[in-house]
Amino acid sequence: MNALGKFHIAKAEDIKRGETTDVYFMRTLKILKETGLAKVNVTAEITTGRLPKKWNWGILCGVEEEIALLEDLPLNVYSLPEGTIFYPKSMNGVREPVMVIEGPYGVFAHLETAMLGLLCQASGIATAAAKIKIAAKFKPVYSFGIRRMHPAISPMIDRAVYIGGFDGVSGLMGAKLIGKKPVGTMPHSLIIILGNQIEAWKKFDEIIEEEVPRIALVDTFYDEKVEAILAAETLKEKLFAVRLDTPSSRRGNIKDIVREVRWELDLRGYKNVKIMVSGGLDEESVRELSEIEVDAFGVGTSVSNAPTINFAMDIVEVEGKPRTKRGKMSGKKQIWRCSSCIRDLVLPIGENPPKCPLCGRRMKPMLKPIIKNGKRISREKTATEIREYVLEQLRKMVELQEDGSK
Repeated sequence: MNALGKFHIAKAEDIKRGETTDVYFMRTLKILKETGLAKVNVTAEITTGRLPKKWNWGILCGVEEEIALLEDLPLNVYSLPEGTIFYPKSMNGVREPVMVIEGPYGVFAHLETAMLGLLCQASGIATAAAKIKIAAKFKPVYSFGIRRMHPAISPMIDRAVYIGGFDGVSGLMGAKLIGKKPVGTMPHSLIIILGNQIEAWKKFDEIIEEEVPRIALVDTFYDEKVEAILAAETLKEKLFAVRLDTPSSRRGNIKDIVREVRWELDLRGYKNVKIMVSGGLDEESVRELSEIEVDAFGVGTSVSNAPTINFAMDIVEVEGKPRTKRGKMSGKKQIWRCSSCIRDLVLPIGENPPKCPLCGRRMKPMLKPIIKNGKRISREKTATEIREYVLEQLRKMVELQEDGSK
């Protein structure tokens, strides 16, 4: 058996020991220890110069795991609150430090790989979810994507998607992590094994607990509108929604299919039955479908396999003196945000609170202490609290965009 066991995953203690780091950090530590420099105090910041897919903003996610990684080490850590919108660069062209670490370099050098990984992937997923939530015009969106990724990280994926604005997740462990019940309908396999749709819908209604909404999958054997009518006539007032999971290879014009289903249900008095669409959806297709009679979306791979955000960590001060690599700006910094414009300035630490160049309002500091001398000092927020914070920002962003287009 290999050293990692049956599943090729690292345990929490492996990560905290630095077993998942890049080897050159361990070689650096060896040199620093031999030269007596491992205790040199530095300030390091985590930034990104650009975002994938031409995104102009992101959602910071993974801060709670960063705290779990770094607490109990003799460090001071500052961060944007989890769920905060950030930009690659501020209005004055400076990279935004989403997190700042102060302390002896030898204490955390071996954790840099893990520190970046915790933020890069979770933030990419949360950002993709937020973009889709906006595209859906804030209609309900549910995460069905964990089957496309390694099962060991499925809870992280579901948490990041939920924080990004989704309304629920299908994964059992992910739902437990965010304090919610898992959501889901039924797979095609149930219908295929039972032999027909009607029998599957009936058995689901007979056996599954009442609090689970009766959502009928309506694209297994027949045309979607035919199966939708059958589902409505079978479950009648118990039917909450129909789900169209038609693959793109057989979909045709999905807008017309949805319109036909809506028409036929309404014509027969089933106006209360909602329509849910899933299967290969992404930001663009969700935006198109949000314009018509789709009530909810099930989104998978486009969020669970979202592009990572390329955060990097750079030293910006050594023993209190500004020092960094070329292409970066040295010295401790603070992000100042205009709560009205949701735009930022990055300035050297200690400068007076600036006024927003766009509206003239006084800006607020965004980097907050989360660890002081190795002890956590920030309150742990629930996933729901963070999600509400994200949605508040997203609605504000949409409002500003709409005002700007008028």
